[in-house]
Amino acid sequence: MSVIAEYFVICSGASTTQVRAIVEAIKENFSKNRIRPIGIEGLNYSHWVLMDYGDVIMHVFEDETREYYQLEKLWLDAPRINVEEKG
Repeated sequence: MSVIAEYFVICSGASTTQVRAIVEAIKENFSKNRIRPIGIEGLNYSHWVLMDYGDVIMHVFEDETREYYQLEKLWLDAPRINVEEKG
């Protein structure tokens, strides 16, 4: 559905601190498999961080910012893959 990437991952945290923690966890887990981001934008303010891993683009939002932009509406026809939370 997009020429930009195969997958878009959209998630959110309750605060900018939590957004930064999510981003750091993603970077750490990917780096264990020697996968480095092409770019990361928005980390200074952490209301919306975009992580570009080529075929996978991750959007990590602060809850309020995610609600405001409603990015999911851009891909209403796209198939969704729900990921269960690990506790």
